[in-house]
Amino acid sequence: MKIDFTKNNDGLVPAIIQDITTKNVLMLGYMNEEAYDKTISTKKVTFFSRTKNRLWTKGEESGNFLNLVDIKIDCDNDTLLIKVNPVGPTCHKGTDTCWNEENSQNYGFLSKLEKTITERIENADAQKSYVASLFKKGINKVAQKVGEEAVEVVIEAKDSNDELFLNESADLLFHYLMLLQAKGYKLNDVVSILKSREK
Repeated sequence: MKIDFTKNNDGLVPAIIQDITTKNVLMLGYMNEEAYDKTISTKKVTFFSRTKNRLWTKGEESGNFLNLVDIKIDCDNDTLLIKVNPVGPTCHKGTDTCWNEENSQNYGFLSKLEKTITERIENADAQKSYVASLFKKGINKVAQKVGEEAVEVVIEAKDSNDELFLNESADLLFHYLMLLQAKGYKLNDVVSILKSREK
């Protein structure tokens, strides 16, 4: 890896820190060549602190280390993307990230859909919301609906109408997310089990 530490007069390059699991950006720091070398040798992310004017290993005082997983360099060879396993909060103010965001796993639209289901369960009028009305009938009805949708997916999988198959698949996934919440779980609980089975 040829990092260009000479582009700036101070010999520093930006280092973007990303959680390897959640893919969230945790912080931005700066490295000189010595900080980079120490990061590689110790497997703990080390920066050059511009305020302290010295090398600074993240977590050296707090114990909230950034354990190195991978380093990539950008197309101009002057910015690093460092993937880490963080130990504890990253920001010196005690938050998960330096942008005061929670470093939680996010599945994009599916996480948004989970949140919508939660809001409908907690806040919606059962007469106006399909989700609220189904939940009001109890877990047996939610589970039954998942079973019905699963059978419909199997039936459509055996036919050649892709549009119907995909629509039934969407219905199954939606109702499965509802069933997870009815049991007190979220998608991340299932993903954790899948990850534990990874070989």
